[in-house]
Amino acid sequence: MAAPLPFSENEARLLGNLLKHKVRFMVVGLSAATLQGAPVVTQDVDLWFEELGEDKISLALREVGAAYVPPSINNPPMLAGAGSELFDIVIRMDGLGTFAEEFENCVQIFLGGHKLRVLRLDRILASKLAANRPKDQLTIPVLRDALAATQSIRRRR
Repeated sequence: MAAPLPFSENEARLLGNLLKHKVRFMVVGLSAATLQGAPVVTQDVDLWFEELGEDKISLALREVGAAYVPPSINNPPMLAGAGSELFDIVIRMDGLGTFAEEFENCVQIFLGGHKLRVLRLDRILASKLAANRPKDQLTIPVLRDALAATQSIRRRR
């Protein structure tokens, strides 16, 4: 799938470096929905990593001037430094399978010479339905409409 990617040069470099180092992660949440054409707005890009403690994550980030900050008593895990401001780390996804199951069924979007894995729209909807937070309830109808529209387009092809 090809789509215009809404990343700055530094953000794209950060993602590209993670991909270059073969870090297993995917874009999830509303940013993943946006990358698939859903008309939703979000302020961040949620990344779901298979193994947060991997050395290759730190190496990939360090090469672009960013760093992984492990969780502490008061803070969740996070990224810090060049080009990382947009990204949040997700440590679990409600209503979904394991990371490995979801990773294998992702949509792939090209980022430079790499394939960026993005959680499928139907799986994003499943997660929002399971979480059922007030903010999720606001986006569920929009995600349902976007999913129906993409399925209709696929049937016509």
